[in-house]
Amino acid sequence: MTDWWSAFERDPREPGSAGLRAADRDRDVVRQVLAESFADGRLDRDEFDERSEQVAQARTLGELPPIVRDLVPMTPAVRHPAGLMRPEELRTKAIQEWRSDRREAAFGLVAVSTITTVIWAVIMFGEFFWPAFVMAAATLNLLRMHFMREQQIADNVRALEKKQAKELRRRGDLPPE
Repeated sequence: MTDWWSAFERDPREPGSAGLRAADRDRDVVRQVLAESFADGRLDRDEFDERSEQVAQARTLGELPPIVRDLVPMTPAVRHPAGLMRPEELRTKAIQEWRSDRREAAFGLVAVSTITTVIWAVIMFGEFFWPAFVMAAATLNLLRMHFMREQQIADNVRALEKKQAKELRRRGDLPPE
């Protein structure tokens, strides 16, 4: 059981619940954790028997968490809403988008240079080489993609965060702005 604390009627880790009397059902939850830990080899037979005896003798909810403190997390796990990317995942995706944009800029430079040069060669050969202006603009775009890498990645991360927040609001996982 991943969140076995939810099996308790009252969370025994909370100070307000610690002094309440433990029910048989509460003890059964702890026994289940002990049994799973024994089956997994995290407890030997002597430890299992000793802790089982402690469970049987426990009178209050506050006596139960110390018995399993080294077997299960004492603090709740931080929950990520479904589909929410972690910061490292956002950065990885932003880097992938930057690489894709950089490839498109390089392809754009080659394609635009080729097309404009062919047009110039067929129609205006020997005249002013106007495709140089188009090539310069495409080259500047490629250089911008290369030298402003971190800025571009940061922009991509922000865009992904906004997109993610919008989707979470649509699903009702986040309150509206």
